[in-house]
Amino acid sequence: MCGIVGYIGHQAAAPVLVEGLTRLEYRGYDSAGIAVLGSKGTTAIRRVGRVRELEAALPKRLTGTVGIGHTRWATHGPAVEHNAHPQRSQDGRISVVHNGIIDNAAALRAQLAESGVELTSDTDTEVVAHLIAQSDAATLEDAVLSALGRITGTYALAVLDEQHPERIVLARSGSPLIIGIGDKEMLVASDVAALVRHTDRVVHLNDGELATVTATGFRTFDRGNTPTSSEPVEISVAAEDLELSGYRHYMLKEIHEQPDAAAMVLRGRLDERFATARLDGLGLDPRELRSFRRIKILGCGSAYYVGQLGAQLVEDLARIPADAEAASEFRYRQPIIESDTLYVAVSQSGETADTAFAVEEIKRKGGRVIGVVNVVGSTIARTVDGGIYLHAGPEISVASTKALTNMALSFALLALHLGRLHDLSHADGQRILRGLQRIPEQIRSILEDADPIAAVAEDIAKAKSAFYIGRVRGFPVAREGAQKLKEISYIHAEAYQTSELKHGPLALIDQDMPTVALIPEDELTDRNLAAAEQILARKGPLIAITHAGVDLAHLDARTIVVPKNEPELDPILLTIPTQLLAYHAAVRLGHDVDKPRNLAKSVTVE
Repeated sequence: MCGIVGYIGHQAAAPVLVEGLTRLEYRGYDSAGIAVLGSKGTTAIRRVGRVRELEAALPKRLTGTVGIGHTRWATHGPAVEHNAHPQRSQDGRISVVHNGIIDNAAALRAQLAESGVELTSDTDTEVVAHLIAQSDAATLEDAVLSALGRITGTYALAVLDEQHPERIVLARSGSPLIIGIGDKEMLVASDVAALVRHTDRVVHLNDGELATVTATGFRTFDRGNTPTSSEPVEISVAAEDLELSGYRHYMLKEIHEQPDAAAMVLRGRLDERFATARLDGLGLDPRELRSFRRIKILGCGSAYYVGQLGAQLVEDLARIPADAEAASEFRYRQPIIESDTLYVAVSQSGETADTAFAVEEIKRKGGRVIGVVNVVGSTIARTVDGGIYLHAGPEISVASTKALTNMALSFALLALHLGRLHDLSHADGQRILRGLQRIPEQIRSILEDADPIAAVAEDIAKAKSAFYIGRVRGFPVAREGAQKLKEISYIHAEAYQTSELKHGPLALIDQDMPTVALIPEDELTDRNLAAAEQILARKGPLIAITHAGVDLAHLDARTIVVPKNEPELDPILLTIPTQLLAYHAAVRLGHDVDKPRNLAKSVTVE
C-alpha cells in the first residue's frame, strides 16, 4: 500500500522520482507528490490523482539532484492535496514521506498544537516532520531517532533536511524499504519495481533498522545508533518483466503467463525416482518433517483461500490434520503455538503486514514456520525458518492470478513431499507427480479456448449479486472466485459450500441471481448436480464449471469445461475460469482492472 521513492546522485532527481512513482502505481494510490532539494531550498509539488497529473505540474527547470516522492492511499484524512506526501515541517526545512500508520498520531498532534505548531493536514505523517524539526540534535540521524522515540506504529520513512542536503535518512518498522546501489548515485524505494531501470543490486532494510544514504554509499544502524551489517543482494527482475507486452491489462497478461509460471514453480522439484517432491528450501530433514502432527496455514485474502486448498491437499495426500486461518486474526486470539505443528505463512509480496506479524508471534513463542512467498528478500522470506519460493515472476495487477496458481502448486508439492514421508504409496506419488506435470499445458488449453468464458462473463456483468458454490475441494475455489468478482467488477458475490445452500442462501435464488457452480467429475458429482437442480427449479441462472465427463445435457446451464486431472489437483484448473470470468465482467463494466478502487497490491498496514 502506497509507494516511496528517493534519489541522490548526479542526475536531476525529478525525472527519476516520477519514473519510480509510475512503476509503483499498481500498488494503489489516490495522490502523489515529490520534494526536490536544490541550491535554493526545497521544491515540493503534490497532486490528487494520477502520477501523470503530478508530472504535468512540475516546473520545467527543476534541477536538484536529491529528492523523495510518494504515492498515497488515503488513511488519515481524505484524498486532498494538503494530505498528500511529502509532508513538511512548519519552516519547510524537513520533508517526509511515509508508508504505514502512526498509532499515537492524535496525541502527538495535540501536543504539537499546544506547542504552537500550525498543523496543515489531517495526516499522521505530518507529526513526524514536526517532531524531527523540533529536535535540537546535532545530526539529522539523531533528530530522526529522537522523533522515533515518541512514535508508536508502523512506518517506512524517508527524510530530507535542507541543513543536510547531502543525505537522505531512512527508517523502517513493519513496512518495507529498499536501497538501490548505483554508480555515484543511490536510490530508495518501497518496492524493487521502482529500481529495476537503475540498478540490479539492493539492500533490504531490516525491521527496526535505519540508514543514511548519500550519493557515494550508505550506512545502516539500529535504534541505539549502533552500526549494523547489511549486504547488497542481486535482483533478477528485468525492466521488460514489468511491461504490458501488448496486453490490455496486467491482469490479462498475468493470467496468460500462468502456464510458464506453473512450469517454473515445478522445475527441478519433481523427483521421478522416489515419486516425491524436492523441497530443499524447507530446511527440514525427513525426521523433523515426520515429527509434525498438524499443519496450520496463514494468509490473507486470496492467500488465505489458497491456504484452504493447501490444507485439503495436505490432508488428502499426507493424512495429517491441516487447516487454514486468516493471518489478520491469528495473533489477536492468543493462539496456542504447538511444537508439533508446522506453520506455513503465505504471501505473494512477502510483505503482507498481518501475515508478517503472525510469523513474529509464532517465532516469539518458539514455533516452526515456513513461508510460501514470491518475492526474494522480502520481510517474510527473511523471517521464516525456510520455505518455498513461487517463482511466478513480478505480479503487477492487484488481483492475484499467477502467484495464486503457483501457491496452489507449491502446496501440492508440499503435500506430496509430506505424503511420501508418511503413507502415500509410490504408485499414488507417481499419479500426483504425473498430474503436476500435465498442469502447465492444461492451463494453456483453457486459455486458448477462453472465448466462451468471456461470453458467460457478459451475463454476470448484468447481475447485481452472484453466488459461487463448491463442495470440499471446490469450496476454496468458490471463495477465490467470489473474491475476484468482488474486487475488480464490484459485483457483490458470496461463496457457500454447495451443501449449505438449503440452509439459508437458497432463499435468495431467483432469476436475477446467477450461481457459478463448481461441478467436477469426482465422488460428489451427483450431490453437486442435485444442488444445481434446486437452483434451476427456482429459475436461478446457472453457470457450471465442470469436466467433459459430467452429463449436464438435461440442465439449462451455461457450461465451462476444463481439462480433467487427478481429483486432488483439479481445483487448480477449476480456478482459471473464475479469473477470466471476473476479468471479462470488469472489462465489460468499464472498470480499471489493474487498480480496483480502495485496494492495494501489497497491504503493509493492519
